[in-house]
Amino acid sequence: MLQNLETLAREAKSWPFEQARNLLAHVLKKRLTDAERDAAKLLIDAGKADEALATFPALQRPVILETGYGPSGLPHMGTFGEVARTTMVRNAFRALTGDHWPTRLIAFSDDMDGLRKVPEGIPNPEMLREDLHLSLTRVRDPFGTHDSFGAHNNARLQAFLDSFGFDYEFMSSTETYKSGRFDATLLTLLERFDAVMAIMLPTLGEERRATYSPFLPVSPITGHVLQVPTLARDVEKGTITFEDPAGEPGARTEVPVTGGHVKLQWKPDWAMRWVALDVDYEMSGKDLIESVRESSKLCRALGGTPPEGFNYELFLDIEGKKISKSKGNGLTMDEWLRYGTPESLSWYMFQSPKSAKSLHFNVIPRAIDDYLAFIESYKTQEPAKRIDNAVWSIHAGDPPTHTSPVSFALLLNLVGVANASTKDQLWAYFAKYLPEATPENEPLLDRLMGSALNYYEDFVKPSKSYRLPDDKEKAALLDLAERLKALSADTTDGELIQSEVYAVGKAHEFEPLRAWFGALYEVLLGASQGPRFGSFAAIYGLPQTIELIEAGANGKLAQP
Repeated sequence: MLQNLETLAREAKSWPFEQARNLLAHVLKKRLTDAERDAAKLLIDAGKADEALATFPALQRPVILETGYGPSGLPHMGTFGEVARTTMVRNAFRALTGDHWPTRLIAFSDDMDGLRKVPEGIPNPEMLREDLHLSLTRVRDPFGTHDSFGAHNNARLQAFLDSFGFDYEFMSSTETYKSGRFDATLLTLLERFDAVMAIMLPTLGEERRATYSPFLPVSPITGHVLQVPTLARDVEKGTITFEDPAGEPGARTEVPVTGGHVKLQWKPDWAMRWVALDVDYEMSGKDLIESVRESSKLCRALGGTPPEGFNYELFLDIEGKKISKSKGNGLTMDEWLRYGTPESLSWYMFQSPKSAKSLHFNVIPRAIDDYLAFIESYKTQEPAKRIDNAVWSIHAGDPPTHTSPVSFALLLNLVGVANASTKDQLWAYFAKYLPEATPENEPLLDRLMGSALNYYEDFVKPSKSYRLPDDKEKAALLDLAERLKALSADTTDGELIQSEVYAVGKAHEFEPLRAWFGALYEVLLGASQGPRFGSFAAIYGLPQTIELIEAGANGKLAQP
């Protein structure tokens, strides 16, 4: 699905394709001379990326995209957002290069970090308190399911990413350090220690400057990851010397910087990974702009080229404040998936990543229905429009041809008016409207029913507020009831019903006409907004709808 799209990808305006073009330019500049780059670009622009790769061996290495994860906590919304967005860029790059150029997405877990504090809400906190300062892969698992706390959270990360179908390679910091994969770059950093310090020290406070070292040795005595000064270093032997707090006062300990005997501070570590893994692309939050700048300097000092990437905006809560895990003012993955679909979350992540957005329960219904609307529009769009449609990026160029026959907003109102508490009750209303529909052949509709039941119970029901109609609205409502009585009782033609609703609004001279629909929603549904009323009535049933209209007109719905 990602082949033969080169021309469209070069002209696409959506941000994943902008990033993909930036990534292509970055890789060509990084790997080729100026003359080679121009020649390769001509071939790729002509749709001959395969020929470019065959001509220039330096291009045959995979393009590496990386995302990072700190396994002191469980995967969260930011984890999903970073992997989802990076995957969108990866797929855009594949389309841009005719899917001839191998790509890899590394999900890197920084699990060799020392545990600095006990996370909230974790069982057996006393156990973790005893294991403070050990690497996360040496901290005992408070859940009792894995060899370590880091292993537990790594497993959760992989299960989390697998559940969304992401294509990635998991990489553990502990395993990578111990395997020797980082050794050559660590020795380069040891050799260029002074250059690294010259970059880092101006970014630190006076007290921290006095003891800072990019190397965090692992104590041979306690296994703690130590933040101690480097007292001496031996480039020939590849070692550093430090004073271990657990040792004899004044005694010095010498360890290699290779083989997992040390861990780097996080900014040097980030730069070292870029060099050692030959990372071509990594995005990060706006709060890390300075860190990216500093790590880029460190990367160059180590002889590498910083990756391409961009800084995305952070999420805000319903009050416009920055989301904080410690404050609990955000929205968790489990919460979104209780009320919405994975696809709707991907749609939300796609939209304007460089703009701050509210991440709260109130965005979920709109995200679901916007996703469904974009699927519908995709079906009739020309190819140049399709590739910029969010669902192209969400589904790697192969969006579903069928989603849900009704909107989430309609389901929410159906739940409320029908006083439904189970999906079986909702399916009963579809027996006439969609007689062939079943949970098996309409799986998304079935999932949305469950989400609507949850969302209505937790958020809509407590905020329902019906009002009495004024005289003009009452007359219009009763008129609508009479007109609907003239239709066949088993009418399921939503457009026919909708035409009667429009006719009543015009006959009673509602200006603007949306005031009439507002009255319908506020009087009959207890909400300021609602679904297309004809479709709602067709599913709810005409007799039941007429009864609802008459009850609203006579003030029975607004009674306390």
